[in-house]
Amino acid sequence: MLYLIGSIVLTSYLTLTFKVLEKYKINTFQSIMFNHWTCVITGSFVNGEFPFNASNLRQPWFLWALLMGVMFISIFNIVAITTLKTGVAAASVANKLSLIIPFLFSIYLYSEKISTLKIVGIITAFIAVILTCWPKKISEEKNSTQKVNPILLIILPAVLFFSSGLLDTVIKYSEQTFLNESNNNIFLITAFASAGTIGAITLLILVVAGKQKFSYKSIIAGICIGIPNYFSIWCLIKVLKANAGNSSAIIPVNNMGIVLFSAVMAWILFKEKLSTLNWLGILLSIGAIALIAFG
Repeated sequence: MLYLIGSIVLTSYLTLTFKVLEKYKINTFQSIMFNHWTCVITGSFVNGEFPFNASNLRQPWFLWALLMGVMFISIFNIVAITTLKTGVAAASVANKLSLIIPFLFSIYLYSEKISTLKIVGIITAFIAVILTCWPKKISEEKNSTQKVNPILLIILPAVLFFSSGLLDTVIKYSEQTFLNESNNNIFLITAFASAGTIGAITLLILVVAGKQKFSYKSIIAGICIGIPNYFSIWCLIKVLKANAGNSSAIIPVNNMGIVLFSAVMAWILFKEKLSTLNWLGILLSIGAIALIAFG
């Protein structure tokens, strides 16, 4: 339970920090890149050593770690692009509804038991996420997207939906197939190093091309994001390992917990106004978590 709470709180923290970056006009892409290298350094301290060596290249988990790294940095940027092009509501809904993908994979790949309560919980979760993320001023969302190619309004949320769901599935598959107490940290460090390398190369190209200027503020932001980011994934893997055979419940509960906690904290910290529909979604989130967890 402690690891689950840790995953929910730390992942929610990451979502909330992006509001701070926006407020202080700190470069998001550069912050994300430095965040990944901060994760590498944090993981090395946890591991007790810098784990990169030639033997890792021959490990069965190595290619999966590289894949996760590519997904880490890609999904961060997909979220940003989707939010810009289609609006906050579409991006939030597509990201959170992706919980259905690892749910279905867990049932199919690992023959996990599914009950009527779990099915009702997943349906309730769908409704809860939509209501919780429903825009307060729909007209503003329409105005922000009216000049966008209509095809993008479908493609971008769809890409975000499948990529977020597949990332959770890859994390679960890797945990189930390759990971144990001896290689958890090495796997995560490799994944974050992969993401950081892609980000560093991309940033170098952008700076040389004159498309971006290096921002020292991004280093500080990356450190503030990176340490919680590492432990958010670390906690998720821990809770999946501790609840082997029940990931069809753990991942949806984790995602719904993030929706619930993020919405409430944004209301408290940033004074975000929540509509009646948003509050109804939050209440349904609590019900969905209970149904999935105990179903």
